[in-house]
Amino acid sequence: MELQEPDLIENKVANSGIITIDLETFRHAGERVLFDIKDWLFREMILKEKDFREFVKNHDWEQYKKKNIAFYCSSDAIVPTWAYMLLAAAVQQYANRYIFGDLQQLEITLYHDAIAQINAADYIDKRIIIKGCSHNEMPVSAYVEISNKLLPVVKSLMYGEACSNVPIYKKR
Repeated sequence: MELQEPDLIENKVANSGIITIDLETFRHAGERVLFDIKDWLFREMILKEKDFREFVKNHDWEQYKKKNIAFYCSSDAIVPTWAYMLLAAAVQQYANRYIFGDLQQLEITLYHDAIAQINAADYIDKRIIIKGCSHNEMPVSAYVEISNKLLPVVKSLMYGEACSNVPIYKKR
C-alpha cells in the first residue's frame, strides 16, 4: 500500500492579499477628561472675567499632561467664546488634544486625527477589511472617516472579519 502525502491545509485568507485594518489600534491611549467650567462661574451662571482669569492663571494645568480634554459647561450659563479659548491657551502645552464638546465628540476627534495620518497611497488597489468587532466602543464616524480616506484608492473595501465580511465597495 502506497502512503499518500497528506493534503496541505491552505490558508486562503492569508493568501488572498486582504489587509485587515483594526480601528481600535488607532485609539489614543491618553486619558479622557471632561472639564466642566460651571464650578468656576459665579453661582454657576455668570462668568466674571476677572475671577475666571484668576482661576485660569492659578489652576494646575500640568495635571493634564498628555491627556485629552473636552471643555464644556453643564449649566445653562452663557459663556463667552473667549473663555474656552483662554482654557485652550492654558492647557495647550500639556494636553495631547483638547476640544470644546463632550467625551463622545472628543473620541470622534481623536479617531479623525488618527485616520488623517493614514497615507492613502499605501492602500492603492488593495483589498481592505475594516474590522468590525472591538473591545472598546467605536464611534460610527470613525468607520465613515476611514471609508472617506480609502474609497478613492482601494480595489475593494469590506467590513467585518475575513471569514464573514460585508462587501462595501468594489472598484469597477
